[in-house]
Amino acid sequence: MSRKMARETAMKLIYQMDMQSSNSNDTLNLYFENVKNDIKEDDKSYISNCLHGVEGNLKIIDGYIEKYARGWKINRIGKVELAILRLSIYEMLYINDIPRAVSINEAIDIAKKYCSSESPSFINGILDSVLKEIERA
Repeated sequence: MSRKMARETAMKLIYQMDMQSSNSNDTLNLYFENVKNDIKEDDKSYISNCLHGVEGNLKIIDGYIEKYARGWKINRIGKVELAILRLSIYEMLYINDIPRAVSINEAIDIAKKYCSSESPSFINGILDSVLKEIERA
């Protein structure tokens, strides 16, 4: 599995956690049980790290989204867009070996694949604002 595919999988599982109101442990256990040996340890580690990290830092991550999604409340943002934003912001804040620009570009690519045509620019605007704030700190 490429990092791009692992990121996409993490986004889907974050979406699943939100839709099913499940926690990261239950979501990961079910996913890894289904894929068994079809996943490399590096990918398993990355996906686990992202899900646990998003869950553990949700208030901070959602705070950034609320701050920069001007005119939008969290509960009005599409669930797929929200999962993409949460994953990318988590990567930008807490995973130092992923360049922040790469995280943003990957988020936009995922949005182009799974969301409406307006979503990539919406996501880019929020993530660009988050990036500027992080870089100022």
